[in-house]
Amino acid sequence: MANFTLYYTDGCHLCEMADELLIAANASFVAKDIMDSEQLIELYQTSIPVVESHQGKKLFWPFDAEQLAQFIADNKE
Repeated sequence: MANFTLYYTDGCHLCEMADELLIAANASFVAKDIMDSEQLIELYQTSIPVVESHQGKKLFWPFDAEQLAQFIADNKE
């Protein structure tokens, strides 16, 4: 089971950067394209990429590897 969700959309270079940071951090995550849901579009259309923990805490862009590592450490199950 993934510990985090990355909200993104295709063609978003910032989302690609966030994906790469999550992979480099060995984070267990699933990626959800906001274009698959009207609700997600409404929530995140101007905020992506966004990383959400299973506890519901969110890390909004911009973030770097250090900030992501801290977010992951703070939200381990």
